[in-house]
Amino acid sequence: MRIAISGAGIAGPTLAYWLRRGGHETTLIEKSPQLRTGGYVIDFWGLGYDIAERMGLCAQLDVAGYQVEEVRLVDRRGERVGGFPTSGFRRALGGRFTSVPRGDLAAMIHGAIADDVETIFGDTITKVSQDDSGVQVELEHVGARDFDLLVGADGLHSPVRHLAFGPESRFEHDLGFRVAAFEARGYRPRDELVYVSHGLPRRMVSRFTMRDDRMMFLLVFTADQVRGPEPARIDEVKALLHDVFADSGWESRQILAALDSADDVYYDRVCQIRMDEWCNGRVALIGDAAAAVSLLAGEGTGLAMLEAYVLAGEIDRAGAEFATAFGRYQQSLGPFIAGKQRAAERFASSFAPRTAAGVWARNRLSRLLSYRGVGDWMIQRQLHDDFRLPDYAAS
Repeated sequence: MRIAISGAGIAGPTLAYWLRRGGHETTLIEKSPQLRTGGYVIDFWGLGYDIAERMGLCAQLDVAGYQVEEVRLVDRRGERVGGFPTSGFRRALGGRFTSVPRGDLAAMIHGAIADDVETIFGDTITKVSQDDSGVQVELEHVGARDFDLLVGADGLHSPVRHLAFGPESRFEHDLGFRVAAFEARGYRPRDELVYVSHGLPRRMVSRFTMRDDRMMFLLVFTADQVRGPEPARIDEVKALLHDVFADSGWESRQILAALDSADDVYYDRVCQIRMDEWCNGRVALIGDAAAAVSLLAGEGTGLAMLEAYVLAGEIDRAGAEFATAFGRYQQSLGPFIAGKQRAAERFASSFAPRTAAGVWARNRLSRLLSYRGVGDWMIQRQLHDDFRLPDYAAS
């Protein structure tokens, strides 16, 4: 079949890879003029790691990834008040755990299909029409194109979801936090392979040392600290972050000074997408477009790759009966993803507890992960994926 995929991040190219292996003709449509580079660092493990292994990407992951050694929680003076070594995570996952910049992973996946899959950069879908014979997409610059199926893999604020399913407000579940991320060069101090985080009631600021003298910063805070409309321009985002973090102690003044020089700052609501149906006629959704678990969940990238893998496998199994494939896709993954969303909602509050007592309890609890027995049990319970990855090649 001829299948259009909106979005060339993680989910879209993963889907294109597996559809191409099944003999389908795929076209990726990406709003950005080129692959998006950089981005925040994600922890990568579990089912997503298994799929990356089946795609032959593990050698590249070893090169691009960071083997983080410690998560360190510090107070206003920079003194350690909590945290844990990451050795327990590696024991629980058999060493199949790494931290990788999201853009690097996307480039790996797209590199595996670049010679075989058409990619239209710098364009976006503005209209979707479908009937019994196929689906027509209207592109802002290229014009109309006809396909058999359309898949929205275009993220949290998916244009395809808006066009084929309705406005985002129907599906967004705001978890009550806001997040910002940016990079800086030459920042000091550097703590190699240590994720350092400073938390106060209703806010948290963290840094992670990267290669090429770069530093990644992540700032999380409660939504009630946004006064007025959400910031739209980069200067408005910077002003908001200064207002929220100005008196946070630790290295906040240095970090805000680095922020002032940043050319690019990621900012968004921390929210989930909850939908009863991921498919509508010849249109399907995957990744954050279908079921975002939230940036703070820690596994969204792997789940997006899982959804792409399962959808491609079910399309191959069903042949021309795409409706059957779509139904099996959601039936197979729906309950599992819903469980991940519930767990992520509970976990999100640990990033920015609302009270000083909550921050203290979070810091104390984190120390338990340093103890091999209880720590390994807690980690295994948190990271376990209760889903058996299908082997579509054997079916």
